[in-house]
Amino acid sequence: MLEIKGLKKAFGSLEVLKGVDLKVKQGDVVAILGPSGSGKTTMLRCVNFLEHADGGSLIFDGKEYPFHNISKKDIAAIRQKTAFVFQNYNLFLNKTALHNVTEGLIIGRKMPKTRAEEKARAALEKVGMLDRADYYPHQLSGGMRQRVMIAMALVCEPDILIADEPTTALDVTIQAQILELMQDLQKKLGMAIIMVTHDLGVIASMCDEILVMYGGRVCERGTADDIFYRPAHEYTKGLLRSIPKADNMNEKLVPIGGTPINLLQMPAGCAFCPRCDAAMKICLSEKPEELRISDT
Repeated sequence: MLEIKGLKKAFGSLEVLKGVDLKVKQGDVVAILGPSGSGKTTMLRCVNFLEHADGGSLIFDGKEYPFHNISKKDIAAIRQKTAFVFQNYNLFLNKTALHNVTEGLIIGRKMPKTRAEEKARAALEKVGMLDRADYYPHQLSGGMRQRVMIAMALVCEPDILIADEPTTALDVTIQAQILELMQDLQKKLGMAIIMVTHDLGVIASMCDEILVMYGGRVCERGTADDIFYRPAHEYTKGLLRSIPKADNMNEKLVPIGGTPINLLQMPAGCAFCPRCDAAMKICLSEKPEELRISDT
């Protein structure tokens, strides 16, 4: 359904994406995880053309589009089939829930107001917010606002839902409700989901494939079983060691040594090399090639 090849992005002299590849099949849930500054959000914004990529190409529904040479018409067509749920819902809700959901249909799809409101009410009903259609943001809880954001994304019936840490600012109970809602809608509508999250519990329960990013590159990719039970990259292993689980509550957690990567002072070789217990001399000067370990 969607494939990204060699995605590159720089802010001035700061290179934040260094040739990222991504594949999403119909109905798949793909998770992207990694530390702050690894390029996760920038990659998603490039996929939906909210950022201008400097290199690479996007294949959507079998047609390839170079990022550096794509028309506004093609961007609009791709955006109509992809939807974005942003991390900070407070920046995007400014009027009633119904108005916010209706707006995209009127402006983006040139839909008559009556028809747009009809579809918006149907979207709000899917997320359990129809009875609060006339509420303003200050009258809604955090979980309710996030539900309105999901309704805004779903109203255009996208093929792919892109969610950038959709539960970060919510308490644990509401997080579970939002994720259950996303899973339910994904099964009903058959759409694919690309999601950035730091919650490994979420990843384990609902994701088909996981991409682990570090320093602007994908350092490991595989199924949830691969990543959790057969991690191969030292960053992934360190990440899993540093997270509390039910069976290690009485053990001291092992943090990843060193400090997070400084994108302005990247090593010539592997980005994780300065923090890696298994680093060798060659790691300082050469970036490792992608190695296929198994079919998944």
